Order: sequence, then C-alpha cells, then structure tokens
Amino acid sequence: MALVETLARDAWFARCSPALQQLLVAHGHELALGAGQLLFRRGDAEADLCCVLEGALRVGSLRADGREALLARVEPVQWFGEIALIDGQARTHDAVAEGAARVWRVPAAHLAPALDAQPQLWREVAQLACAKLRLMFEALEDIALLPLAARLAKRLLLQAQAYGSRSAQPRLRLAQEHLALMLGVSRQSVNKALGELEAQGLLRRHYGEIELLDVAALQRLAQD
Repeated sequence: MALVETLARDAWFARCSPALQQLLVAHGHELALGAGQLLFRRGDAEADLCCVLEGALRVGSLRADGREALLARVEPVQWFGEIALIDGQARTHDAVAEGAARVWRVPAAHLAPALDAQPQLWREVAQLACAKLRLMFEALEDIALLPLAARLAKRLLLQAQAYGSRSAQPRLRLAQEHLALMLGVSRQSVNKALGELEAQGLLRRHYGEIELLDVAALQRLAQD
C-alpha cells in the first residue's frame, strides 16, 4: 500500500488539504523502533510531528518515585507530537515503543518553515490538537460525573477507534495494567469492572487482548 493511502486511513490526515498531505509525505522519513525504545522524552526540545505506521507507542510519563502516568496508547495510523510543533516548547510527555514499531517522522526543522510559507495550513495542524483537547476536557468531566464502568466503556471505545482516527476495531491489544493507568485507578478495579462487562456479554477477555462483543451496548453505557 502506498504511503499516502496508508496515512489516509487516519481521519485527520484524510481531511487535510492536498497541500498539507504533500508536505507531510515529502518532508518525512520512516523510523524503526525496538521494544522499550524512546521516540522522545518529556522536556526534549525537538518538535517533530509523528505518525505510527506499525506497532504501538505509549505516551505518558514516569516519575522519579516510580509512579507512571499513561496518557494514551498510540496505534496505526495516529498522528501525535503537534503540541510542541505549534507552541515551540518542550515535549510534554515521553513516547516509548511498546514493542517493535515503525513511525513516520516529519522533522519540525523542515515542516515549520514550510507551514510558515503557507500559513493557512497551520489551522489544519491546530485542528489535530483541538480534537485531542476536546477529548481531554470530556475525560476530566467523566472523572467527576461517571461511574467506573461507564468510563471504562468509553475508554475502550476510544481505543478501538484510535481516538476518532478510524472506525472501531473489535479486538484491542491492551493490557489491563495499561488500561488502569489511563483511567487513573487500580488494576484490581479495572479487572472487576471488566469482569462485570464480560458477565453482561459486552466483551470477552483474552491474554493481552480485549474483544468487544457489543459495541452498541458499550456506547449506551458510555453515555449514561
């Protein structure tokens, strides 16, 4: 499959103007990562825009006391890294390969001047950041208002849809401990909530995977 066709599987890239699509393809290069390898670290000054082509990356942070915060698990063909590109400041989180992965990386040193030459394209990059900001606001509201089962259903659906990047996939390669980190609760709490949803016939757990059996019911639960 041609690179443009692969990247166009992402909803944001597919909506981009041909001019921006051409910039992202022309100025980028493929990068292979091994399991546990950092793509970038929190505080790094570089601001490259990236897209996962194969595998998955965890985006979060590890504190000095060993506590980990997991913001998202990024899969094909999601774009990320736009915040530093837009504001020119340091990276906000670490991005580490979960296993072997391939990433399309567009260096800011080439992309930013090209965008400055066509300033209307910056709006399209901002739309990528705004879509994620809306999800963040919704997640903060959910913490205050929704029970864990509803939050869990919503997170599973978001992960299945790659946070709006694609249509829902029925099987998720997602460890329970990572799901717990993303929700900010204990693994035991997630395990119990998953068991309740499994008992209702909404999903099935496999080793390292979660299979969504009734997406419509999960959507109704997520809206409660």
